[in-house]
Amino acid sequence: MNSRAFRRSAAAVAAFSASAIVLAGCAGSSDDASTDSGSSDEEITLTIATFNDFGYTDELLQEYMDANPNVTVVHNRAAESGDARANYFQKLGKGGLADVEAVEIDWFAEAMQYSDLLAEAPDSVKGRWLDWKEAAATDPEGRLVGFGTDIGPQAICYRADLFEDAGLVSDRDEVAALFDGDWNNFLDVADEYMAATGKPMIDSANSVLQGIVNQLEYTYTEPDGAVIATTNPEVSAAYELVTERAIPNSAYAGQWSDDWFASMANGEFATMLCPGWMLGVISGSAPDVEGWDIADVFPNGGGNWGGSYLTVPADGANVDAALDLADWLTAPEQQVAAFAEAGTFPSQLEAYEDPTLTDATDEYFNDAPTGQILSDRAEAVTVAPFKDAVYFQYHDALQNAVTRVFDGTEDADTAWNTWVAEVEAF
Repeated sequence: MNSRAFRRSAAAVAAFSASAIVLAGCAGSSDDASTDSGSSDEEITLTIATFNDFGYTDELLQEYMDANPNVTVVHNRAAESGDARANYFQKLGKGGLADVEAVEIDWFAEAMQYSDLLAEAPDSVKGRWLDWKEAAATDPEGRLVGFGTDIGPQAICYRADLFEDAGLVSDRDEVAALFDGDWNNFLDVADEYMAATGKPMIDSANSVLQGIVNQLEYTYTEPDGAVIATTNPEVSAAYELVTERAIPNSAYAGQWSDDWFASMANGEFATMLCPGWMLGVISGSAPDVEGWDIADVFPNGGGNWGGSYLTVPADGANVDAALDLADWLTAPEQQVAAFAEAGTFPSQLEAYEDPTLTDATDEYFNDAPTGQILSDRAEAVTVAPFKDAVYFQYHDALQNAVTRVFDGTEDADTAWNTWVAEVEAF
């Protein structure tokens, strides 16, 4: 893997679940699961809170258990990142958070406002990540307070069988050629699919909005704090394209509903914009469907959607042990294991030299060379969007505007004006 390309580049079974795993030992290093979190006979309980699917299986945690006999880890998983965000900011600095808390990239800058409430990672872990990934988790005092998990280079997942039924090409190389172009080209193909089948090609209109804004360097604010959200011509152009062309070709306004999950199996839509972590969402939601494939292409070049961090609240009961667990879970070996499980693409440089990653194929996706495809997609990313503390609020409000247009409760102009008023009120 070309590390320079990665330096240029910028989840999920959706149901609440919790698994308590009795692990063996006291906290971990990058190289193995042995730890030093206290006396060898001290019983320690650690909680970790994630969302979607980080790839942290019982089997992966069992490796930690085998080396660390006296730690019990309780893994709590929220349905999606919005639920986790609400809980995180309600409790940060006040007690009640997990010992290790996952934070999604879209609201990580917001969390960094309170970096003094987070424990600092040890110096031994610094320098392991892509430079932009680590820099985002380093506060103005130079304290690294986040352990990078994954990044989200995007490709296009598609139903080859439904493409064939629509008279479109279905071979992944031919599909890559079909979609090679800008967003209008992508939506032209969606028009063709709709004309042939009477069904929408795209899963979600807001996923298209997400894909477009993730290619913009400055979306809602600039580094000097200037708010450009409502005057940025690139944002208004994205909104216009989504409301005029993506909505008529989309099955849903947003993702993560029960119906959306069910539609991965029932053929209600035929494509999804697909960061690596989405592969596990699809295969986990439609395990018996044989038509899904993935093409090495993305509208308008490349894009990164997602990626998260593990943080350790400084007021936790077992901070040192929690730091060691976060270290171990984000080490290259565990990042590669998480990729093999859930498609979460690693952010650690050493992982890109691992044949488990570079030679990876996915039987579910017609034996697609997913390791190579996602590596190519990561190299195609040229913009790391600026996301400050208010990014999540502005973007969530714009997605809500798209949803209102999709649902027919407001027309596009009214929904935009409502959003403008919301931005001015933030």
